[in-house]
Amino acid sequence: MQAFLKGATVQAARPQKDKAVAGPSAEKKAKAVPWVEKYRPKCVDEVAFQEEVVAVLKKSLEGADLPNLLFYGPPGTGKTSTILAAARELYGPELYRQRVLELNASDERGIQVVRDKVKNFAQLTVAGTRPDGKSCPPFKIIILDEADSMTAPAQAALRRTMEKESRTTRFCLICNYISRIIEPLTSRCSKFRFKPLANQIQEERLLEICEKENLKYTKESIAALVRVSEGDLRKAITFLQSAARLNVDKEITDCAVIEIAGVVPDKMIDNLLQICFRGTFEKLEVAVRNMVDEGYAATQILTQLHECVIEQDLSDKQKSTITEKMAVVCKCLSDGADEYLQLLSLCSVIMQEASHN
Repeated sequence: MQAFLKGATVQAARPQKDKAVAGPSAEKKAKAVPWVEKYRPKCVDEVAFQEEVVAVLKKSLEGADLPNLLFYGPPGTGKTSTILAAARELYGPELYRQRVLELNASDERGIQVVRDKVKNFAQLTVAGTRPDGKSCPPFKIIILDEADSMTAPAQAALRRTMEKESRTTRFCLICNYISRIIEPLTSRCSKFRFKPLANQIQEERLLEICEKENLKYTKESIAALVRVSEGDLRKAITFLQSAARLNVDKEITDCAVIEIAGVVPDKMIDNLLQICFRGTFEKLEVAVRNMVDEGYAATQILTQLHECVIEQDLSDKQKSTITEKMAVVCKCLSDGADEYLQLLSLCSVIMQEASHN
């Protein structure tokens, strides 16, 4: 019995020891934050390039009322960051958790959740002051991120809640495609389109991060980051962090950026087009097979081929035939078709059109 009790005490003591050991390392892990989160705008003034939205939100921060909002535009342009920064400024760190309900596409957002969770949160009334004594608006904010993935019935259930609870709650819908939001919801919101970020703005942000993180970089690497991200600042920052981790204590080069981004080297695309224009079908088969075997994504090859074909010295009719085929190939790829066969099919059409010249 004594031995049994001894064993129990040893076992009971062990987890506490483990906890004591795990404490500091767990804290260290918590501090390692992705750069996307680390450099997310903390206030509305830090939001880049979206002047109209910033102007409206600044007015609401000064005490004017806020309409229901609908933010739409490409990914990585600052939609979620903007409304989160505004909410933090409005309510302060203490009230933020009580006053803001954020639901993402990863959360359950069917019609039942709208009827229960959203409706119950919207019905609560709130005071117009903060614990620190500053005045804040007497309404809450419900953020529905990626609202275009909500079902039509769930969107329809929101209509009445939006109208009934307008005294105590403001809604902010965020989506990539405004066409997927039902008309009654869009008419109840003030719509703001977020533009893809200009190259100069992206460069400024990336250089700022490079300075803060003490990174070695070249001008070409920053230009490559801007080019491959296509106006998506989140993607650019993620690529920059990956390149920095890959080249620790070394200079970040444009080659490293292109490799991380999975972009096909221009030389390979030019070579493929040269074979399409002047080569044989046998050579084309080998070239396409090599590109697929190298592991390059067919959609990426398609995007780069499109850019090159548009610049080629072909007639408008030939270009339209090729781009129409590209649209068909893109649809087939999204349906899960074989990449090699689809690329070969596209390249054979380019070869066929080039032979008319």
